[in-house]
Amino acid sequence: MPGELWWKTGTVYQVYPRSFQDTNGDGVGDIRGITARLDYLAWLGVDAVWLSPVCRSPMADYGYDVSDYRDIDPLFGTLADFDALVAEAHRRRLKVIMDFVPNHTSDRHPWFVESRSSRHNPKRDWYIWRDPKPDGAPPNNWVSNFGGPAWTFDPETGQSYYHAFLREQPDLNWRNPAVREAMYDTLRFWLDRGVDGFRVDVIWHLIKDEALRDNPPNPDYLPGDAEINSLSPLHSADQPEVMEVVAEMRAVLEEYDERVLIGEIYLPLERLMAYYGVDLSGAHLPFNFQLIQTRWHAETVAALVDEYEAALPPGGWPNWVLGNHDQPRIAARVGQPQARVAAVLLLTLRGTPTLYYGDEIGLARVPIPPGRERDPWERNEPGRGRDPSRTPMQWERGPQAGFSTAEPWLPLDPDAGRCNVEVLRDDPGSILTLYRRLLALRREHPALGLGAYRAVSVEQDVLCFERQHEAETVRVVLNFGHEPCVVPLPSGRDWRVLLSSSGSRIGERPSGDHLALAGDEALVLLNDPVSSEAGQTEAAENLTD
Repeated sequence: MPGELWWKTGTVYQVYPRSFQDTNGDGVGDIRGITARLDYLAWLGVDAVWLSPVCRSPMADYGYDVSDYRDIDPLFGTLADFDALVAEAHRRRLKVIMDFVPNHTSDRHPWFVESRSSRHNPKRDWYIWRDPKPDGAPPNNWVSNFGGPAWTFDPETGQSYYHAFLREQPDLNWRNPAVREAMYDTLRFWLDRGVDGFRVDVIWHLIKDEALRDNPPNPDYLPGDAEINSLSPLHSADQPEVMEVVAEMRAVLEEYDERVLIGEIYLPLERLMAYYGVDLSGAHLPFNFQLIQTRWHAETVAALVDEYEAALPPGGWPNWVLGNHDQPRIAARVGQPQARVAAVLLLTLRGTPTLYYGDEIGLARVPIPPGRERDPWERNEPGRGRDPSRTPMQWERGPQAGFSTAEPWLPLDPDAGRCNVEVLRDDPGSILTLYRRLLALRREHPALGLGAYRAVSVEQDVLCFERQHEAETVRVVLNFGHEPCVVPLPSGRDWRVLLSSSGSRIGERPSGDHLALAGDEALVLLNDPVSSEAGQTEAAENLTD
């Protein structure tokens, strides 16, 4: 939409590079594979591609343990491959967002190798080192996000270093100005190469309590829950000083035109809003994961949307996420029929939506046979692994579903012969077609891209809301239930069905003051005084190749 920032009107598509497309036959996706599939992303209708980490890494946590922030890991390709990806994406008017992992490095990063070499090394204070307690216990009671202690003792120097995740991922000391400047220069390195923005990993972790005080017990902890939840992270994350760091990152991006800063933040809404910064000087988009964490019920989701909209600071732009590489897929959480309803919800709410690769073909939880597990969290705390949500993209019928000529690093969905792009792209009733229609509607109707949000009603497990922009009103009706129902529809207004989650009913004009819904059905209706009969099939016509 002319004159608007691309990250407001656009849609972000997350790629997990290991699992998108393999071009060299090693069973692992690579950068050339992503480049080869850019035409698919342009056809689908997304606006930006976000890449999970591709920098050099020993892969203890599959790229989230960086050993060189300014190079591409050979597993994925070269810097030249990356530059070609950016150029080809931009040629197709696609933006490229990188994953930036600033909280911790690999223990093989040269900075940490120097830091652990001596208590007097100039880079000692680049990481968080402390003496054990007099009895030899760790410096405090903090727990790793992957289970077990968050401190590892180094016998060579007689101190322990802090790691919020694996012991191979020591945390940087962001209270050190030299660390900050080195990392900001890293941002500039990639911005100068044409990157359009960053998703910043665990941005709320960057600053820790200066005194490293113990975290208090979590009163809501339940036996059998992940160990990290046994304590409330009062002192290990979300410290007031982190807002200064976020503002400094934002300032680096402001040196360039129209770049976006996205922060990964798993916090309650009232804390999430702080990351927009004073006078919107923080992250452009503090990631809103509330839909991932809430109960899938119309009344609950409606209350969540209202609460989020009310909490936004003046001028703050909303965003919504249904899934990512750390969470169970939406189809696994709510089932295939409701995954369609979820797609309509995600792409009609006000704000910037983020799609996770494979959700558009209905990928759910892919079973991982014993011995094929890769996620280190699964090894530490069995049953909590994220591998089922990271399996390869399924492109076509045939061997390895078109992902690779070799056995993939993680197994494919047993239903890959049916659940793939080749089979679904020409099926007018497929979930892939539904996603593509929704993305087309967002571009064609300003009410969906920029319009205001207005809650209408919640009844019979049906959520209804409207999006309005100038004279255009779009009504979204979502049946979170499995049974058919009838809901009120304002009389005296000329409604036309733009989209149905089932693929049917497009162009239908409901009559009377009630609307019939099938179970697990979502409808998008237009009430546009200036629309014409000729426009009834515009969405379908615009989807032709």
